[in-house]
Amino acid sequence: MSIAQRREAVRFLGTQGVSVQRACVLVQLQRASFHYQPRSAADDGVSTEIAALAHAHPRYGYRRIWALLRRKRVINRKRVHRLWKRTRLQVQRPKRRRQRRERPVPLAATYPNHIWAYDFVGDQDVHGHSLRLLTVIDECTREGLAIDLESSTSAERVIGVLVQLVAAHGAPAYIRSDNGSEFVAGVVQTWLAQRQIQTLYSDPGCPWQNGKDERFNGTVRDECLNMHLFASVAEARVRLETFRRHYNDERPHSRLGYQTPSEFKRAWLKAQAKQQDSHIST
Repeated sequence: MSIAQRREAVRFLGTQGVSVQRACVLVQLQRASFHYQPRSAADDGVSTEIAALAHAHPRYGYRRIWALLRRKRVINRKRVHRLWKRTRLQVQRPKRRRQRRERPVPLAATYPNHIWAYDFVGDQDVHGHSLRLLTVIDECTREGLAIDLESSTSAERVIGVLVQLVAAHGAPAYIRSDNGSEFVAGVVQTWLAQRQIQTLYSDPGCPWQNGKDERFNGTVRDECLNMHLFASVAEARVRLETFRRHYNDERPHSRLGYQTPSEFKRAWLKAQAKQQDSHIST
């Protein structure tokens, strides 16, 4: 209990008929402390001066303010601290000012096969062996085009996956990725350029610029990788491919109005065909 609380306890006991002397003994408070009346020290403008210095130097604490005050007067540091707390002054921590740079708006996919995105995801099997997943999605339909699994990464592996996907779906207009060495490698850029696939690289430290594939990777981890312990690479491949098909054909996607990617793609193609028919008929 603080001194103030002990004084209140003595006063309360006094209302119950207990003498001050007895009450002080019970709450372990000296009678002199109970009767003490603190003297209010003359402010003589010190509080105002402290507030002014704190405003002029927002990063100064009370010790540094005291050091400034004592250049002009004799003043106790404890008194400065007491007045500092009484006026509820604090060291200001302003947000660092940064120059805002205009960034180009990332290109958005407007039709299937417009923009693909790819990235690597890391995991391991029950034996601690490294698993490296290469995921590829269509940004328009959110379709998971591939979840390729190996124990390491390389530019040649990236090209191998793209060869299979282009053969199955045709070449996209663009492909988006971060600046990983496998994606910026000269052999990958040459392969893409030969097929007139343009690259969209996210800025360093800005993973949100590849947000759709990052979101897909998070779903793969949450709904597949975290749900299973893989005894082997072969088992992992089977489960991941099963999940990819489930994701495309059965799992409702919130950003697609709770359609599956396959349903969304079919509806989009049907709407385009209907629009073309109407143009021909007119």
